Amino acid sequence: MKFIASSSELLQHLLTVNGAIMSKPIIPILENFLFEIGNNQLTIYSTDLETSMTTSMEVTANESMRVAVPSKMVIDILRSLPDNPVTFNIDPQTFAIEVVNDNGRYKMAGQDGSEYPTLPEKSGEGSFTAPSNILLRAVSKTIFAAGTDELRLNLTGLFVEMKKDHVNFVATDANKLVRYKRSDIQPQVEHNFIIPKKPLNLLKTSLPNDETPVVVDYNKTNVFFSFGDTQLICRLLDEKYPDYNAVIPTENPNTLNVSRMDLLSSINRISIFASKTTHQIRLKITGSELTISAEDLEMANEATERIACEYDGEDMEIGFNARFLKEMLATLDGEKVQMQLSQPNRAGLVVPLEKDEKENITMLIMPMMLNNY
Repeated sequence: MKFIASSSELLQHLLTVNGAIMSKPIIPILENFLFEIGNNQLTIYSTDLETSMTTSMEVTANESMRVAVPSKMVIDILRSLPDNPVTFNIDPQTFAIEVVNDNGRYKMAGQDGSEYPTLPEKSGEGSFTAPSNILLRAVSKTIFAAGTDELRLNLTGLFVEMKKDHVNFVATDANKLVRYKRSDIQPQVEHNFIIPKKPLNLLKTSLPNDETPVVVDYNKTNVFFSFGDTQLICRLLDEKYPDYNAVIPTENPNTLNVSRMDLLSSINRISIFASKTTHQIRLKITGSELTISAEDLEMANEATERIACEYDGEDMEIGFNARFLKEMLATLDGEKVQMQLSQPNRAGLVVPLEKDEKENITMLIMPMMLNNY
């Protein structure tokens, strides 16, 4: 059995789904791609049993077959070949694979495709559609805030909360939280689920930054993202998400407006002198002046900077983790941000001053206890 494909096009499709393959899996066949050939169509599958990806492309094929192909070897050989058609000859008895081009022949051992795990199928329980660039933006603006503590598994993913006229994307690790709301995605149902971080990172690298429609289908156990000729399937986290709205403060009488890049640049410099254990920086706000400082008593390091701001509220000193604040400022857009504060021991909010009417982004950061010196 044989099929002929463009080497560069095949390589691109393999790289699209390669992220779902894990090295040294429990089941050895999962180190392979599954090639399913039929009707001049090649469908490529990859999975780690939690996350799966598929993609398809046109090829010239003389019959149908399923074969498991070594992922690293086929990618390495295609990378090194010129952009010309390649022929795959597959022995239906031994599943040996021979890759042939104008210059040479390359043989590798394949496996019986019937031994490859079957992927979950859509059950049609629910669905909504969103432009690819908006979904990409939603993931990019939130994923950094998700936790990594496996003991708090519910906080390690992205909470997708569907309402009839909007969708909230929420991530938190209990020290920081991001809520990203899109009013131009209207699922017309109320439902929610938690997507793990690994498939979100794959989605981030796979989604085109354009208006390609992405169909999001879901059931109780899986979510399916379909766009172009690619599909990503992932198992949902079977956990209960905390009531995140309860921790977002609504009374924040002290508001600080400041240049986002000025603040980010200042924190980048000041944090060099902060404690390497706590990463604590101090913000002191008086009138139209913001003083940012840090000290590391053990190493006798300290630094202070002042930047201009617009402040409406009582004079305040508050401590934050510099790493968290830098992540937030780097993720936000626009020239200016607003910090909404109540008290030094209460969570603060960071929001962009320039807003898109179709999106609303709120970032929350927990304060750190200050040692007054």
